[in-house]
Amino acid sequence: MALSWLDDAREDLRYAWRTLRRSPGFTTTAVAVIALGIGAATASFTILDYTLLRPLPFPEPDRLVRLYQTDVARGMSRIEASPPNFTDWRAGSASFSAMASFLFNNPMTVLGGGEPRQIEAATFDREVLTVLGVQPLVGRGFTAADERNFLDVVLLSYDFAVTTFGSPSSALDRTIALDNRGRKIVGVMPRGFAFPSRDAVLWVPMLPVDVLGQSRTNLLLNVVARLRPGVSVGQAQAEMNVMADRLQRAYPKDNAGVSVTVTDMRDVVSPQARMLVWTVFAAAFCLLLIVCTNLTNLLLARAVARRQEIALRVAIGAGSWRIVKQMLTESAVLAAIGALLGSTIAIGAVPLVARIVPNVLPVTGAPAVDLRVLAFAVVITMLTCLAVGIVPALRSSRTAAAQALRARAGLPVGRLRSALVLAEVAATVTLLVAGGLLVKAMWRVQSVELGFHADGVLTLRTNLPFLKYPNYAARRGFYDRVLSGTRALPGAVSAGYTTGLPLVLGGGISMVTVPGVVDDPATSPRASIRFVTSDYFATMRIPLRRGRFVDGRDTATTTPVAVISEGLARRLWPDQDPIGRQFVTFNHTRTVVGVAGDIVVRGLERTSEPQIYFSPEQLAPFSIFYAPRDLVVRASGDAMALAPAIRKIIHAVDPEQTITNLQLFDDILTEQTASRRDQLVVLGLFAAVAFLLAAVGIHGLLAYTVQSRTKEVGVRIALGAQRNVIVQMFLQQGVVLGIMGVAAAMPLAYAAGRAMNALLFGLSAADPPVYLIAGAVAVTMTIASSVIPAVRAAGIDPAITIRGE
Repeated sequence: MALSWLDDAREDLRYAWRTLRRSPGFTTTAVAVIALGIGAATASFTILDYTLLRPLPFPEPDRLVRLYQTDVARGMSRIEASPPNFTDWRAGSASFSAMASFLFNNPMTVLGGGEPRQIEAATFDREVLTVLGVQPLVGRGFTAADERNFLDVVLLSYDFAVTTFGSPSSALDRTIALDNRGRKIVGVMPRGFAFPSRDAVLWVPMLPVDVLGQSRTNLLLNVVARLRPGVSVGQAQAEMNVMADRLQRAYPKDNAGVSVTVTDMRDVVSPQARMLVWTVFAAAFCLLLIVCTNLTNLLLARAVARRQEIALRVAIGAGSWRIVKQMLTESAVLAAIGALLGSTIAIGAVPLVARIVPNVLPVTGAPAVDLRVLAFAVVITMLTCLAVGIVPALRSSRTAAAQALRARAGLPVGRLRSALVLAEVAATVTLLVAGGLLVKAMWRVQSVELGFHADGVLTLRTNLPFLKYPNYAARRGFYDRVLSGTRALPGAVSAGYTTGLPLVLGGGISMVTVPGVVDDPATSPRASIRFVTSDYFATMRIPLRRGRFVDGRDTATTTPVAVISEGLARRLWPDQDPIGRQFVTFNHTRTVVGVAGDIVVRGLERTSEPQIYFSPEQLAPFSIFYAPRDLVVRASGDAMALAPAIRKIIHAVDPEQTITNLQLFDDILTEQTASRRDQLVVLGLFAAVAFLLAAVGIHGLLAYTVQSRTKEVGVRIALGAQRNVIVQMFLQQGVVLGIMGVAAAMPLAYAAGRAMNALLFGLSAADPPVYLIAGAVAVTMTIASSVIPAVRAAGIDPAITIRGE
């Protein structure tokens, strides 16, 4: 029995191969269509798997969680924890076998062996490796002694150790100069280790609590933990809710409204990035649906063309099941060849689609088509084979009766093919609507009022090592010489330094209170803090609403002052003049000397908190980490042309100082919408292919209809029907198909728009112009695809047609 089945299978394969070789046009078209669908689906699944599905590369990754502070009243979710709150969490919780803190990547300067270079370093405490379940490949992790002497040791990544020292063992116990301080290499991590993101190449110990400070409003620590065996995320969340309530009662001033959120470690991917990945994946499968319907139409037309061949095979003894097997075998051969080509397309397309992957996961390498993804491609190929082959195969098997030799293509096949074309049009319109909504959303994002002018501004970063520049007095000379030299350059209009650039994370966030006015911690606002030099406002063209900006009058010995944004002024002193009034932040009192315009600081698509600006001369009560590091320069002409001269100025002041993030501010703005543009490119490609396939489907259906109605059309013309009436008849059929497809697509498109609401930036999923344009494009496409078959029908010669019959 098994041998007979194998013989039949071999015979079916040989016959399928011969049959497909005799129809190179059909075979090439079918393989190309399948390859496009499977290639798109495989590439999108590669990104989905890499970003959201694949387990993190740590032991028992399902037990790894992240803990965040949450302040819903102020609209702040998933924010960093304060050092004392973290200390209380770790000491008082029973749901976790280990809990640890870390800081995201911080640039450090490597000295020795040529030019100074900047690398990405991360900071974590000694419990991080315990939480992750990973130990160094050679050497050891951090100890309590290392945290007390946090400037003395370092852990290296495997690749950095090999590149710098030749091998991990050669790096152990060596000394590397980081930020003008020699650090002993106590361990090298295993190959592929990445934490907290894939950019970090070395790790230094967490600072002790006395350095971090005891302020519960100083939000700077990221927290990771490992659940105890048998403890769920929900149980841990319940325990942390109790702890948050207890801390609110114990510290009502600082912890009012502050709760704790426990999430799976993979949930570090933002909802918007998650939705972006799912949208691309859904679009790829929408394209695959169009591919299947188009291919089914091709196979139906081929089955009709081969009806006499099939009927002859039935007449000489082939059973219906044998016919079905043969047709499915042909579909399987097409699908297999298409899958091979599609996998190649996917490998080439992954780098394009990978541009939407967020760089926040602790995994190394880029997304790639591996065995896991290839297994997915195999499953998709099998499903595609069944989806596109089963209906034509069953249709063909119905010619089993001997009278099939005289059969004609019946109306049921025409109705089925029409239904398939309707599905193609509906899926195409859905993709067009999704793309249109994203285009309008991007326009809305790009039209956000920044509050400053980015054009003509060059920016760069100089991270002054705090060991070499331990306080502002040591830094003042550097800033003054760099700024004076830059301002003197031809073409330079103004220059200033700031703690962090707008749209780029930097600076800090602190609670702001006004004693006797706004002093309820539960409702008091939080504001971002920047230390800026006097020309910063003029360089960024941030408007002054009243008072003055910080300037040379504000020194370490004068009254501590601040410039606040107008939004914060309205919140603290509504309908009052804020100049001369005082507020408290970080437990320090400041006097308002100016009000500046509100600006966007958290990104174009995030809600920005109010802003406070201090003079760097009055940095002393704050940590050195708040010191200015970003230089902004406004030019009258080509700002980038100033870059070489500015480099020379900086290196003349400090030859060991590295310069990073050299770019135009316009490029920062462009980067804000880069992920949206990347998604539009991907969806645009999918929509373009879908549009083309739908057009081919409509053209094929009408061409088939013309062929099947040749005698009818010939008789009509012979009886006096005008050629334009024949053209109109077939055009009308195409237009009706288009309108019906558009009508069917509208609820689907609306559902798709609602599902991707996180990407629409406040745009309604029911935006009428988008639907009208998508519908009009689809109807225009159907008309254009109908013209050639309609004209061909009008050109039928009735004499030849009737004589042929």
